[in-house]
Amino acid sequence: MISINPQDISTGALHGHLLGAVSPRPICFASTVDGQGHVNLAPYSFFNVFSAKPPIMVFSPARRVRDNTTKHTLENILETKEVVVNIVSYQMVQQMSLSSTEYAKGVNEFVKAGFTQVASDVVAPPRVAEAPVQFECKVNEVIALGDQGGAGNLIICEVVKLHLHEAILDAEGKIDPAKIDTVARMGGNWYSRAKNGMFEVPKPVATLGIGVDALPAEIRNSKVLTGNDLGMLGNTERLPLNDEVNRYVMDHPELAEMLSDDATEKRHRKAQQLLCDGNIADAWKVLLATFQQEENQDNSNI
Repeated sequence: MISINPQDISTGALHGHLLGAVSPRPICFASTVDGQGHVNLAPYSFFNVFSAKPPIMVFSPARRVRDNTTKHTLENILETKEVVVNIVSYQMVQQMSLSSTEYAKGVNEFVKAGFTQVASDVVAPPRVAEAPVQFECKVNEVIALGDQGGAGNLIICEVVKLHLHEAILDAEGKIDPAKIDTVARMGGNWYSRAKNGMFEVPKPVATLGIGVDALPAEIRNSKVLTGNDLGMLGNTERLPLNDEVNRYVMDHPELAEMLSDDATEKRHRKAQQLLCDGNIADAWKVLLATFQQEENQDNSNI
């Protein structure tokens, strides 16, 4: 048994032990607005429900360990005292992860992550349409737990309205745990899915993904690619160069039959399989092959 005094290790190391041990943790996908109405969307796993009458939820946006700055969510809540807590299902986990990218203040993560905004009935922040459950909340109190990097800020919020998708309910009108298919955070890049166990989603800490909004329309509106697929593609910081795409196509002659306009579905399914295997770079090459072919054709006509 290893015994540790919290004062004897770095905040980062202590943070890792806490998150690795206290798991799995539910995810609060918080949508907020600032005083000017700019929308923000971000996930937090320091979260749970603490009371039914009144219905109280608490989550904690911690101060960043590396530079002791605060999250946009906290700043917005201190201005407006409102938040929507959206519940995360497996079908949206990749997009949720993309939204955790530290985009500049004022950038709407709904747009970057490809989520649909739905107007709330009582509070100003919008709801995430794709979330199986959405809780509109008024913030009762914010308790700062410290002023150093890693210190939490308890957001004590009261549910004033909740919204549930009918698809997650059983015959008695209760939430079916298999149908809601929620995910939870563990240590590092790991998540937990009740139906299938652990899986890994690299956290975009040091990268700035292009976002789902930057994907070509053919890809963004695909009838094959899921929200999770688009989230993985949008989390890419650099697209493959034209030469890389051409070289990949030359090395994979089986792609020749997928480059025509009427083979879009087949090409997207090939890319989806690569994404399932975690091969995002090659998935992009498959998806961009048709665009590069068109560019080459245009150049040949000059």
